[in-house]
Amino acid sequence: MKVRPGVEIASLTDVGCQRENNEDSLGYWEPEDDTLFEKLGRLVLVADGMGGYEGGQHASRIAVETVKEIYSRSQEADPQRRLLEAFREAHSRVQHRAQATPALHGMGTTLTGFVLIRSHLYYAHIGDSRLYLWRSGTLRRLTQDHSLVARLVQNGVIRAEEAERHPQKHVLTAAVGVAEAMQPDFPPEPLPLEKGDVLLLCTDGLWGQAGEDEIAGILAAQPPAAACRSLVQLAKDHGGPDNISVQIARIV
Repeated sequence: MKVRPGVEIASLTDVGCQRENNEDSLGYWEPEDDTLFEKLGRLVLVADGMGGYEGGQHASRIAVETVKEIYSRSQEADPQRRLLEAFREAHSRVQHRAQATPALHGMGTTLTGFVLIRSHLYYAHIGDSRLYLWRSGTLRRLTQDHSLVARLVQNGVIRAEEAERHPQKHVLTAAVGVAEAMQPDFPPEPLPLEKGDVLLLCTDGLWGQAGEDEIAGILAAQPPAAACRSLVQLAKDHGGPDNISVQIARIV
């Protein structure tokens, strides 16, 4: 994988301590052509599949590969619209594969990804994988979970502190491939980044087992490759009931 100077990138995925198979998928893409790179930048993705032993693996892989393919060849000039077009096509392909293959019926996946063009961040998100920004000692979550518990918090039914212990905290209200329509979240404007910023993409196998203070401490103290290993080990030390996947990009 070619990675141009300007960022440090690292990724790691692990089956965890209790699962037999890994339904997560990771993706990274940047164009080989320098002129195209100036226009399209870097694409980073994470997906957490669901739908049984076979379905989850297929759904997350299809989603990641589709977004890379469509983003790389779309005719859209705007990177944000280009990314959203790729997400819509991923939704369609996961649906079509599930409809065509009875064994995969009901499969779906979370999908969260960002595009980094020079010092500007574009992203799209659906499900409960997360995108975080660490800056100057502070960890900020850029995405909101599409989950039953997140909706309960938004509606004032439960408090945020209760959400972390809620037995249904991983029940999704939106995902790629599981409903007729899909509308990813995305920012109204690209987010400007600064030297030293760290971006973290992760599945719920990490954030469901590790507190944000713990995550921030590791991002602050370690370079991306070491931080990936430490975060995965932290989730496993806390029980690791789910697959754990992380991608980290540090702006240098």
